[in-house]
Amino acid sequence: MTTGPHIDHLGPVPSGKGDAGRIPAHWLFARLGKRVLRPGGMAASVQMLRALTIQPSDDVVEFAPGLGMTARLALAALPASYTGVERDRQAARLARGVLPSSVRVIVRPAADTGLETGGASVVFGEALLSLQTPAAKASILAEAHRLLGEGGRLGIHELALVPDDLSEPVKQQVQRELAAVLHVGARPCTALDWCRLLESAGFEIHTKHTGALRVLEAKCVLADEGVTGVLRLAWNLSRDWEARARVAQIRRTLRRHRAHLASIVIVARKATIA
Repeated sequence: MTTGPHIDHLGPVPSGKGDAGRIPAHWLFARLGKRVLRPGGMAASVQMLRALTIQPSDDVVEFAPGLGMTARLALAALPASYTGVERDRQAARLARGVLPSSVRVIVRPAADTGLETGGASVVFGEALLSLQTPAAKASILAEAHRLLGEGGRLGIHELALVPDDLSEPVKQQVQRELAAVLHVGARPCTALDWCRLLESAGFEIHTKHTGALRVLEAKCVLADEGVTGVLRLAWNLSRDWEARARVAQIRRTLRRHRAHLASIVIVARKATIA
């Protein structure tokens, strides 16, 4: 399977320092020591995994495992197999470094994994589709559909726009300002549009939940990172004025648009052909 140009990954891992004002926000936070980089925090990731009900008989594929936090929770269910798919070689190396040596992390685009057709029973990804163009979203979902066997489950945890009837000018303004401050393309959908997108890719919606965009809220950071993690973040920020300024800018932008931003978790099943 081949596709046109697209972004299906959080971007290459930056190698230098002193560029806190320019690098993609997710790698800035990773550099500062933040381990959970998902819209609804770890609580939403856990919610997605519970709805996926991973069993020891499942073959699991994760798109863009990043720092491996959700992967480790999925592996706690002892699935028959787990394969992480990372576009960037250095990001894949980071994931391998925190995951058990018994699992696979391959370097491939999410839209063209090269994995066996119908070989997975569970596919999931987080904070991935929100960064894609409409065409890239469709390509990645088509690949997820190809990978899943009959009745297979798909889980996504993404950024959402609210409410469903949000006007197009406001959608575009929010997307534009997010892209500018995060330094990545940000193209979230409304909950209704996320569901329509999955249905058009051949999935039946099983569960859907929207919640607050929590990733930078103090209570969520403490819950996700723990006291030690919060202290680590504070220490690293105290030594980098450029990073402090960038984080403050990101927080201001998210708070300015919080009435129109949310996290969303959807679990769907591959539709059965009549």
